Amino acid sequence: MPIAPQKTWRDSFASYLDRRSIALLLLGFSAGLPLLLIFSSLSLWLREAGVERSTVTMFSWAALFYSFKFIWAPLVDLVPIPFLTRRMGRRRSWLIAAQVAIMLSVVGMAFINPVNEQQLIYMALLAAGLGLSAATQDIVIDAYRIECAPVKMQSMLAASYVAGYRLGMITSGAGALYLATFLGASEDAYNYQAWQHTYLAMAALFLVGIGTTLSMAEPKVLSEQNHTFRAQDYAQLSALFIVLLSGFIATYVFFPKVITMSGKSGLLATFTLEALRFFSAVISCSLLASASIKTGWVNKQLVFATWVEPIADFFKRYGKQAVLILVIVGFYRITDIVAGVISNVFYQDLGFSKNEIATAVKTVGVLVTILGGFIGGVFAQRFNVMKMLFVGGLLACLTNLLFVLLSYKGYNLPYLYIAVVADNLTAGLASAVFIAFLSSLTNLRFTAVQYALFSSLMTLFPKLLGGYSGAIVDNVGYANFFIIPP
Repeated sequence: MPIAPQKTWRDSFASYLDRRSIALLLLGFSAGLPLLLIFSSLSLWLREAGVERSTVTMFSWAALFYSFKFIWAPLVDLVPIPFLTRRMGRRRSWLIAAQVAIMLSVVGMAFINPVNEQQLIYMALLAAGLGLSAATQDIVIDAYRIECAPVKMQSMLAASYVAGYRLGMITSGAGALYLATFLGASEDAYNYQAWQHTYLAMAALFLVGIGTTLSMAEPKVLSEQNHTFRAQDYAQLSALFIVLLSGFIATYVFFPKVITMSGKSGLLATFTLEALRFFSAVISCSLLASASIKTGWVNKQLVFATWVEPIADFFKRYGKQAVLILVIVGFYRITDIVAGVISNVFYQDLGFSKNEIATAVKTVGVLVTILGGFIGGVFAQRFNVMKMLFVGGLLACLTNLLFVLLSYKGYNLPYLYIAVVADNLTAGLASAVFIAFLSSLTNLRFTAVQYALFSSLMTLFPKLLGGYSGAIVDNVGYANFFIIPP
């Protein structure tokens, strides 16, 4: 579906002052906060606590919930939350529930001191809880964004969302680093209290998202959707999801300890065995789901309406082009996601301090990303979206090569700023255009499910590969690592 252009450049920029754009800016801030509390800020905390680099990067897998959110997106689309949905509507009730869960997860992380293996397990579980609740928040925000405005406004809403998202990242990235340093965190002397208070402060900031949710209006499109399934059917579907999630975790945890087994076999063997571990968990979930349907434990029609029909609709509308579209979606953001997992560790290994990283990367870099997002939002309206996708993807790959140069230069602030500014400007432009592109692919009948499927596919392979970024760097070095993703 093409994205209609505004009549003038002035009209395009004026769209950023629309109340829906402002709401998406604030919701984007709430959505951007959790990511770095799982990725880079947590990585630096764990490194200062003495955790090995390969283990640190594996914590990024807690964000894999973002890549599998299409699995429970139908629950968000269909299942009402007792008391809340009746009073607030389906989108706002799920949004409030997700935001409260996010706050509790971050507070829980603050009270974990990751200095031994047992504490690391608790931290991993809470990080996973944060990833699950944050991904759920994203499902609802994406659905709200698509449903609250016509297609011609989607690129502008996407840009506002990206801007808010990046501001949230500044806060949980640079803000967290500055605050932790101010409170006494140091690479030379680990200070748990500094990181504890930092994460408690981050948890309090989710009140911004809660306040926005309470003040905004429910999309009218939802009032036109009537489902005939019983409350018991919804309850059984929710129970199935819990069982599947438990089965996935159990299979993954009790699978033979492949990390130990493959310690002498090299990186390729480690990756292969971990892939077997992952796919074994997926297969076990599939078998559980199939058995539940065959035995009548869940309503087969409900399963079809929530999972099968939205996917079938996409392939019916796009035909042979559907596969090509999914390939583009799956690999478009591989450069920035994979490199982003280990970027802070990279800067730290080059000798840059936390304050230098916070200033160059988490402040200047993110502000430049916001500028790129606003430019991308306007360009997506003024020019052909597919052409802008190609330009954004090409620039993202080329700017990644600047980090190869930085790896050879070592500690050099001018080169750091050049690489960061170029990379973030193109990343912001590409992200805004890409979100508008994904929104245009979505059928309003299946908003949450289809967009969750697209955004999940967008991050799945890059995040799986990102979990091994530390091990890859150990084997090939930083220069070769930054050449590989493009």
